[in-house]
Amino acid sequence: MTGVLLPRSLDELWNALYAHPDSCLFSGGTDLLVKRRGGSICPSALIGLERIPELRGVREEGDDIVIGAVTPVAHLVSDVRIATAFPVLSAALGTIGGPAIRNMATIGGNICTASPAGDSLPPLSVLDGELILKSPSGERCVPIRDFITGPGTTCLQRGEVLAAVRLKRGHGLNLQHFEKVGQRKAHAIAIASLAVCATRQDDGTVHNVRCAWGSVGPRIVESPAVHAILSGHRLTDTLLAEAAGVARREVCPIDDIRASADYRRTVAGNLLLRLSAWR
Repeated sequence: MTGVLLPRSLDELWNALYAHPDSCLFSGGTDLLVKRRGGSICPSALIGLERIPELRGVREEGDDIVIGAVTPVAHLVSDVRIATAFPVLSAALGTIGGPAIRNMATIGGNICTASPAGDSLPPLSVLDGELILKSPSGERCVPIRDFITGPGTTCLQRGEVLAAVRLKRGHGLNLQHFEKVGQRKAHAIAIASLAVCATRQDDGTVHNVRCAWGSVGPRIVESPAVHAILSGHRLTDTLLAEAAGVARREVCPIDDIRASADYRRTVAGNLLLRLSAWR
């Protein structure tokens, strides 16, 4: 039988990790416990993080918002600070599972699962999210786009945990958009998703355009070519169609039980066409 440990402080966590180096960490457990029941993992112990206060909650540090890794998704969806400064993230988190899942799932779990379809990953990428990683020897900060190294893999080192996500509020990105296509409206894993942020000027042109696609590659896909096409211009139908064509060439989706690669590629481009509503 696999033992379950519930440390109440970081010091207790480090001791637990030292005693059980082959253990698995969890918070909500909405992904890990499914894998455990299916037999795809068999850790020596399970270590729950939800009772460690240093890893929970949302706090303000100057112009930054710091989100504890084990903060439940439902808490973040209802947080006015997140909805006001980062509506693209709030919208994405609101598409995770259903209410019961969002009450259990955490933003740190969604990140560390490192699924190409992770709903929080595209918005965190366009917001230049920074992850705070802690270990007994100290802490380090890693950009979200460097954290995930492939499907299901991250740069976390042995004995290290994701403690928090840091986002800057003074970004000037007054246009933010997230959309996800799945097989149904709720409880759906993304077939393709898109997060976009930009700064719109009074003349209708958009600048600092950032786009990130989910579920169309082994990691989150960003396209400097698409950014260059859109930045500095009005979002006309002709311009969006050109950008959509580039996006379809740059994504690298796969066939699976949810959709074909060709369908995903088409949807990745079509999601850009929705930005016509920004005109």
